[in-house]
Amino acid sequence: MSADRRSRNNVFAGLALDRHAEQRDDTGWLDAQKDDELAQFLILRTDGRALVRGDCDALRLLDAGERRALLPLVAPSYLGADEHGPRFVLRLDEDRADRLAAELDAGWLDLRSAGLRLHPFQSGLFAYARALSHWQSRTRHCPVCGAPLAIVAGGHRARCTNGYCEAEQFPRTDAAIIVIVSHGDRCLLGRHAKWAEVRYSTLAGFVEPGETLEDAVRREVMEEAGVEVVDCDYHSSQPWPFPASLMVGFTARADDPTIRCGPELADARWFGVEDLRQALAERTIILPPPVSVSYRLIEHWLHETAGVDLAALVNDERW
Repeated sequence: MSADRRSRNNVFAGLALDRHAEQRDDTGWLDAQKDDELAQFLILRTDGRALVRGDCDALRLLDAGERRALLPLVAPSYLGADEHGPRFVLRLDEDRADRLAAELDAGWLDLRSAGLRLHPFQSGLFAYARALSHWQSRTRHCPVCGAPLAIVAGGHRARCTNGYCEAEQFPRTDAAIIVIVSHGDRCLLGRHAKWAEVRYSTLAGFVEPGETLEDAVRREVMEEAGVEVVDCDYHSSQPWPFPASLMVGFTARADDPTIRCGPELADARWFGVEDLRQALAERTIILPPPVSVSYRLIEHWLHETAGVDLAALVNDERW
């Protein structure tokens, strides 16, 4: 399977949408998209939850007529378009949002839950909208001169309102690596110092300035577990807007199994296939849920090592 197909299997990554980046500066074009009768509007509360149907199994998107009737003065941010029309996001304070939900007999859903309940396109749209809205809410003043910023380009750029500055700011994405390390027929999983004793996951960390992704893999595994990585390969990626990360998944190999945990980990262990099978059956370990790329990395390792399906092993304990 190609890395592209593996990425599309990750939660929040199933978003086939033309973002029209080259047209977002054209206010006339944006107005035409907003007024398109096929336009749909995703609603976000300031706490990051999205408006969903009463059964919570699909987003409750406003159509163009509903938007004009219910929220005519709320500025939308453009997300993109597909064959079904343009998509926008509208961000509301909690009081206004709750009144709207009551009027539409709708509810609210957080993003992690959406990743497991909604269609991949809808969960990806939600993740995209949440990341963009979070950046807008945190990007209020120019970091160069301190003047207020104006949101432009359909919500995708902020421009300083000081005519002597006019510095521009763009949505940020913080790259982080996440890796499953193998040694022979075992994989390395760790438990963060703040986690419950049964929670184990793959190792992860943010990429530092001047560092390649591969260097970040080697550094993070050494810092967290004291294990030297001698080889690593890209697996897949996942948008992770909690609040603004991109998880870049890797597989890696270690020559020496010696573990020396750093201060971030309470424990790190090598697990064979039978070790995982037994620990999951006895409920002495909980692995990450399918919403995380960590799950996909463990799934990949099990399949490649022993042809075992992780879904057949995971117990029903909540992460």
